[in-house]
Amino acid sequence: SSRISELVTSIKSYSHMDSEPSMEFVDLHKGVNSTITMLKFKFKRKQVAIEKAMDPNLPHVKALEGELNQVWTNLISNALDALPDDGTGKFIVRSYRRRNNICLEFEDNGTGIPKDIQSRIFEPFFTTKGIGEGTGMGLDIVHRVLKRHGGSITVESEPGRTCFLVCFPG
Repeated sequence: SSRISELVTSIKSYSHMDSEPSMEFVDLHKGVNSTITMLKFKFKRKQVAIEKAMDPNLPHVKALEGELNQVWTNLISNALDALPDDGTGKFIVRSYRRRNNICLEFEDNGTGIPKDIQSRIFEPFFTTKGIGEGTGMGLDIVHRVLKRHGGSITVESEPGRTCFLVCFPG
């Protein structure tokens, strides 16, 4: 029953069932944690280790929380898709302040993104997934949502390590 309660709370938080969509100050950690809870079955199925290094003193960010949850879902789902099924997968999320920015890093030890396509991954309909596995819209949505919120996203990738860095002014 505690697992069901945790899921229901995460679903309500994730979907914003109790609120009208409006810009308000939101706790980024809450959204990321709710998304991880929602995707827990994928982590368990692939036996992925989760590591969190979150700065508890970060200020909240003015945003549409539901849209940011789409960002977290796309980034975390993509990381999970890139990880092996053999229990060696590792997913790390970090948050910290860097100069005048609030930053979150989403890192995995998966296959990596080849250098020759890294500049295209935020283009609409661009995908490296097989037919029927991806639409190529996930990272385009991520990019557009972050831009609308005054944020940015960058990627560093090589075989065995991919890290998406999301930053907001703050």
